[in-house]
Amino acid sequence: MAGTHFISIISLLLLLVSFPYTQAYENSPKITEKKIDVVVETTVYCQSCEHSGTWSLTGAKPIPSAKVSVSCKTHRGHVSYYKVFETNKNGYLYAPLEGFKMQNYILDHPLHSCYVKPVWSPLESCSLLTNVNYGLNGSPLRYDNKRLRGSNYEAVIYASGPLAFHPPDCSKTHY
Repeated sequence: MAGTHFISIISLLLLLVSFPYTQAYENSPKITEKKIDVVVETTVYCQSCEHSGTWSLTGAKPIPSAKVSVSCKTHRGHVSYYKVFETNKNGYLYAPLEGFKMQNYILDHPLHSCYVKPVWSPLESCSLLTNVNYGLNGSPLRYDNKRLRGSNYEAVIYASGPLAFHPPDCSKTHY
């Protein structure tokens, strides 16, 4: 009986001793985990008829509000991410891949698994897709050692080469 009381008293003392520590822990500021985003950037242009059929963007003009898709596949070929983004007024696309997850860090890495494609141009006068930087099949990404950093935020930026549309009425003499 005395042994039971002794164990109860020791348990109560341990509980009382640990209470201030748990109270202090609960009231301490929460350490927030640094958020790291994957971002894709590119620019979309209207290629001049003079250079239609080539990869030249000499004289090309940026297309605001163009639609561009970013798609990623797992190392097994399954689509793991797909989203369409819109360029800004300068034809520039900054696309944070919210929700992008890598199942296999090496094989599903954005450099190996993600591609960028032009989808739609708001300009009727410049609406046909080109294959500049492999835009028809998907422009691969490159890492230019570019990062944005904040106190609890970091963005790792991958770039695609510039993409382009061309006018539908280019004469065949330009091809």
